[in-house]
Amino acid sequence: MTLQSLEAPVARVRQDKFQTALARHGKRLSRLAPRILQINVGKICNLTCVHCHVNAGPKRKEIMSGDTVDRILGWLEVNPLETVDLTGGAPEMIPDFRRLVDRVHSMGAHVVDRSNLTILLEPGYENLPEFFAERRTEIIASMPCYSPDNVTKQRGEGVFDASIQALRRLNAIGYGRRKELPLHLVYNPVGDSLPPEQSELEADYKRELKEHFDIDFHNLYTITNMPIARFAAYLKHNGKLEDYMRLLVENFNPASVDRLMCRDTINIDWLGNIYDCDFNQQLGMTLDNGNGPLKLWDVDLETFRKLPIRTGSHCFGCTAGHGSSCGGALA
Repeated sequence: MTLQSLEAPVARVRQDKFQTALARHGKRLSRLAPRILQINVGKICNLTCVHCHVNAGPKRKEIMSGDTVDRILGWLEVNPLETVDLTGGAPEMIPDFRRLVDRVHSMGAHVVDRSNLTILLEPGYENLPEFFAERRTEIIASMPCYSPDNVTKQRGEGVFDASIQALRRLNAIGYGRRKELPLHLVYNPVGDSLPPEQSELEADYKRELKEHFDIDFHNLYTITNMPIARFAAYLKHNGKLEDYMRLLVENFNPASVDRLMCRDTINIDWLGNIYDCDFNQQLGMTLDNGNGPLKLWDVDLETFRKLPIRTGSHCFGCTAGHGSSCGGALA
């Protein structure tokens, strides 16, 4: 099945409809000064999750090379940003991961690792919590629910218990319990619904995880499932793709627009190609200058800020309900 066939119902939501929704509410999507470089280092992962917008898994071969890491580090030396956000796949699995974190930390930038938690228990990765703590790396960890059943449905057998074990290890060295070692959890709905109100769900998570497992964390981020890649395939297989798109469109929230992550984030893939966000990346919506896709090292910060933001009907996923970004709810 091709990406085009999966996206057909999405395409039937007219491609200009998101821009029309913005205009109807007097909104315009423009860039701010970039603060974050989000690097999707590849699609290799030790898990195969139903909601994954990257189609990541153990057999994927897309992995950032050492040469590309060197070019990114060289660009950051000239174009410093306050935060470098590492995602995947399981970003920890690429060969140059620790070198990348070390160099970015030495430049004075804040490093974020988006972890599935279970990787921290795999052979060769067991000492990553200590590695992160020494560099004050922020950890944003996927934890779809505080109950085993929902996690199993979304991420597979054994993942909940492994996640709890990893969280306990992080807590033991101070993550989630000390301000300088931030640990945040991410909630994704199990199916074709919008996330609930973030602060209320966070209170539930904190109560249940503390009471049953003595686990602490700082914040919960609720993120809407995007109707692309593996989740789009799941929706299509169950005859729910068009209904889900309708749900997103009908729940468009203009209050979310000003805080969309595409406004202050540069997103790149494992080859260094530039996108507005990780979702555009998975749809192949590169930024270009008329001569083909731009690489990170083709632009400086001022040039990037002048590039228009590319949008499509999937952008309703970030603006529905309470809004959704890599940092959780927006409104």
